[in-house]
Amino acid sequence: MILLLLLLSIVSFITIQLPTGDYVTSYLTKARVATVNQTTASEAEIAALRKEYGLDQPVLVQYFVWMRNIFHGNLGRSFAMNKPVKDLLAERLPLTVLVSMLTLLLTYLIAIPIGIYSATHQYSLGDYFFTFIGYIGLATPSFLLALVLILLFNRYFGLSIGGLFSANYVNAAWSFKKIIDLLKHLPIPLLVISTAGTAGIIRVMRGCLLDELRKPYVITARAKGVKESTLLLKYPLRIAINPIISTIGWILPSIFSGEVIVAIVLNLPTTGPLLLQALLQQDVYLSGTIILILGFLTILGTFISDMLLVLADPRIYLEKRS
Repeated sequence: MILLLLLLSIVSFITIQLPTGDYVTSYLTKARVATVNQTTASEAEIAALRKEYGLDQPVLVQYFVWMRNIFHGNLGRSFAMNKPVKDLLAERLPLTVLVSMLTLLLTYLIAIPIGIYSATHQYSLGDYFFTFIGYIGLATPSFLLALVLILLFNRYFGLSIGGLFSANYVNAAWSFKKIIDLLKHLPIPLLVISTAGTAGIIRVMRGCLLDELRKPYVITARAKGVKESTLLLKYPLRIAINPIISTIGWILPSIFSGEVIVAIVLNLPTTGPLLLQALLQQDVYLSGTIILILGFLTILGTFISDMLLVLADPRIYLEKRS
């Protein structure tokens, strides 16, 4: 895991540096646009800016400085926002985790029972209905659903569903009223972000459980009179849920980043839009840190999913021992 993280940090830092120019170039370009090309910076001013931000050093030197600071608990400073990276992440991370964890909980609570129902009632009216809804959910991009809901709520109800807070609570200190306001704004983001994931898990759960229900050990258990609910929960379901457990490796980074495009469309104050902004502005320390954290969470999530698979399916443990 440590080796993978080191390789990831090198690749991500170099990749961020690949576009032409650097943060100073982006900054000067914006300044020219803002002043309608009336001002230009001299070479001396550009050199001074690059020296101020440490961009006059070779990429390799910049990388080692960044890694040295990380080992000392300093994630660097955002050029564009002129704030420590850890402060920017501290501002966005709590809401990101809240939205993502609630989305994850909602997805599993809806998708797994529906998947089980569809598998145990194959070709029933309910199965056809949930299959149809699942295909619609998979085929509809989340950002498109967000745009449609924004339009409908604005046109027919006169409501703005963007953001997680009303305008008068955005910069207000935390209070009971602000928490209530947050809870009022959460349903739409949760619905939009969870749609595709819910539809996908329903299809996976249904398909895997159908495969297990057709196997000889299930037929034999039924012939011996094992109660259907006991049979379903004790054997086929534990095996059918393995593919869902294995996706935890993707879930942890998604908790950190959230749905980037949906967050931009709905104006959510999460880390996803922060990463996009950092990449557009070539803010290397901010974007590099977020990518490194995403990589770490992916590796950690894969490790956790492997351990959970061993607990859920004893056959995996026995295969490893043999």
